[in-house]
Amino acid sequence: MSRVALIDDHESVRLGLEAACARTGEQDVVFSGSTVASYLCWRTSTGEAPADVVVLDLTLGDGTTVTENVTSIVADGSSVVIHSVADRAAAVREALAAGAAGVVSKSSALDDVLDAIRTVAQGDALNNVEWASAVDGDRAFADAQLSTREREVLRLYATGLPLKAVAERLGVAYSTAKENISRIRVKYVSVGRPASTKVDLLRRAMEDGIVVVGGGPSAG
Repeated sequence: MSRVALIDDHESVRLGLEAACARTGEQDVVFSGSTVASYLCWRTSTGEAPADVVVLDLTLGDGTTVTENVTSIVADGSSVVIHSVADRAAAVREALAAGAAGVVSKSSALDDVLDAIRTVAQGDALNNVEWASAVDGDRAFADAQLSTREREVLRLYATGLPLKAVAERLGVAYSTAKENISRIRVKYVSVGRPASTKVDLLRRAMEDGIVVVGGGPSAG
């Protein structure tokens, strides 16, 4: 059972999600509140472990920014699913750039929201229409200036091939492929888009059109 925290300043939204999570028996809602600060205070005062997934509204009423909230939660050790009306593409992109695992619209069916929580709790990338809409054609994501070879290594590795298989596919040594992945990570960090995990690399590849959202690798 995954441990879930709900942060939204609309109580009715939280209560609805909490009831839906209880019905599944797969998600245990350990916290429900209106601010990130109250969640972190709860963590400190109780000594509870970080939630596996924090479902976070994009805009809260306490004046905090999207980047502040997402960064604080990720740094605390939880994955973030943005649950929002998703009509502010710039704010959604800001959340993704800050490290959110994905976004699901408040207009989505509850089953879709639960599926998003389940996917992220399992450590998988969340590829959905809202996510695609936020990054499609957006040039706000700083270009990491990957070489042609680095893009090819990333394309194969991010879509599931083990690094050894990537090296064999490209006809290079395993050490060369490993060095490519290391350079790719460094380049993304240098433009403020960290990619410390394989899921992060898949997210970056989708943002840059190296991997097609909802499909296979891009032919380009």
